Amino acid sequence: MEKLVTSELKLGIIAGGQLGKMLVLAASNWNVNTYVLDQDEHCPASASCTVFFKGDPLNFDDVYEFGHLVDVLTLELENVNVEALKKLKSEGKRIYPDPEKLEIIQDKGLQKKFFEKINVPSSSFTLFENKQEIINSINNRNLSFPFVQKLRKGGYDGRGVSIIRSKEDLINLLDGASVIEDLVDVDKEISAIVARNELGEVKCHPTVEMEFNSNANLVEKLICPAALSEEIEKEAEDIAIKIITELNLYGILAVEMFVDKNNKIWVNEIAPRTHNSGHHTIESAITSQFEQQLRSIFNLPLGSTQLKMPAVMINLLGEPGFEGKVKYEGLTECMAIEGVKIHLYGKKITKPFRKMGHITVLATTIQEAKNKADFVKQKMKVVSW
Repeated sequence: MEKLVTSELKLGIIAGGQLGKMLVLAASNWNVNTYVLDQDEHCPASASCTVFFKGDPLNFDDVYEFGHLVDVLTLELENVNVEALKKLKSEGKRIYPDPEKLEIIQDKGLQKKFFEKINVPSSSFTLFENKQEIINSINNRNLSFPFVQKLRKGGYDGRGVSIIRSKEDLINLLDGASVIEDLVDVDKEISAIVARNELGEVKCHPTVEMEFNSNANLVEKLICPAALSEEIEKEAEDIAIKIITELNLYGILAVEMFVDKNNKIWVNEIAPRTHNSGHHTIESAITSQFEQQLRSIFNLPLGSTQLKMPAVMINLLGEPGFEGKVKYEGLTECMAIEGVKIHLYGKKITKPFRKMGHITVLATTIQEAKNKADFVKQKMKVVSW
């Protein structure tokens, strides 16, 4: 993209949360002008971008108007008005990911059908229009426990997902068009970040292992490199590459997967953007996921994904029982530890389990990184005044 060298390129980013902020910071290294669309004028990316545009990512007019301000358009979340993107694309605007691909990913039912079509391993599923249809299927003995319910649209960070193990759990059923999946007997949850550009290059970051907060169903810790055999690691990478290639997507894609008790991989879901499971790459990889996103959408050579050091990343979540202006406890103690890199997102208000930042811990061995991360997790807290 020759315009990049003129320092006049205008990159539009739909939504300005922490992913948007980190993408803005990566783009600033190349002197790219960054425009951010968000409803919150105090969102994390607002203080770092070149131009802030207040608007709703789900509003057709806001997205359409915003698109005309920039040369290239990308996003930091899937929940975007895709019709506005389609119209902008028809007028020649460069959009990553392509709106038609985004439309598939926005709908978990279409995602599952796509996985089935390209023959990647994903748990068996059935589609339902509403909660009553699910209950009827159970009563007719066409659906049995346990199963996982996912709303087809709008879910993220554990929202829109319910695990139903028995009749007593039916109180937790969500109402809306849903995917019902077989419950996988999970041994490990893993993720691979893969990028593809229009030159035909595809590169995958090393697979990470994720540990979840059981209360909030959010990633609480990730470990890289993951404790996987070479065969499983290679298979996970091959699956991620197959999905981004078959989808014909240019940009970056996070592929979340399960490894079951029999060492079989199952694809969980995908996200066409940078991802929480790739934050550690800022310090631990030669090319971060944010720089790789820029390289892929600008059609530049993809960067090396080689790991520089083992890393453990901790999500810094708002403490239960606290809501209000942010106060960080243990910051000084944690910063004194070698290899601890703290990222605070700049959110003004903390709430229980809200993502307020992340901490990457680097060390010469993964065990050393885990030990330091455990200490940091105990010391570093986000509370309120």
